[in-house]
Amino acid sequence: MKHNGSRLLFQGILLVFAALAVASWCQAAESTADVSANAALKAKARHEIVGASAKLPIDPEYKIGYRDILYVSIYGEGSMAVGEGVQPPAAANEIGRTGVRGRDHVREGGGGIEVRQDGRISLLHIGDVSVVGMTLRQLSDYLKKLYSTIYENPSVTVTLVQSNSRQYTIMGQVRHPGLYYLDFPVTIVMAIAKAGGFTEWAKSDVTVIRQTPPGITGKQKKGVKGKTFEFDYNDFLKGRNLGNNIVIKSGDVIVVH
Repeated sequence: MKHNGSRLLFQGILLVFAALAVASWCQAAESTADVSANAALKAKARHEIVGASAKLPIDPEYKIGYRDILYVSIYGEGSMAVGEGVQPPAAANEIGRTGVRGRDHVREGGGGIEVRQDGRISLLHIGDVSVVGMTLRQLSDYLKKLYSTIYENPSVTVTLVQSNSRQYTIMGQVRHPGLYYLDFPVTIVMAIAKAGGFTEWAKSDVTVIRQTPPGITGKQKKGVKGKTFEFDYNDFLKGRNLGNNIVIKSGDVIVVH
């Protein structure tokens, strides 16, 4: 196979990098009513520190999806989950990491509240609440309004313990094809490394299929098409077309030829 020695060396480096990088993030949000620094103040302070010349990107806020695991608490009251045995975010995250069993597309749920297939979670005193599609801050504001009927000026915090709704699929000539979770930004090369690297029959060509965004149906779907991206690994090794090593998005299908 062409570039076999370089490929094996590069795969080894990538596997080490991927192993160091694999870790679930833990995002949390308080109700905006409980936060003294508003968006305008944050933007002004950011401009003063960073300056006008440095335009740092700001990622969009995380939106809650199916099977995500959340931790909802009220200051002074603790967890609002229904039932016993709910663990705080730090302990739940540890379970999420140790439950990986080698590859992070086979992991067990951690502590907290899992978003059900109907898009809802169950909470003490207020019952079922629909949460899919909300940001953590929106959910915090929403729950503050609901819990204000029970507690006086409750301080509500919603924490993302484990993201299970953001996934991609890798198939074809990799050692461990399957479904993987997007716990952090992953490029094509990183995705191949996480899947164990190329098989001995792999070529240098990779195709990424980005499908029509979910939720677009019927007449809305007309004119809205998916996309495909081509990536040549041999070119990447030679330092050519490095921009083709794109960041994977949730729902992408990676086919290694």
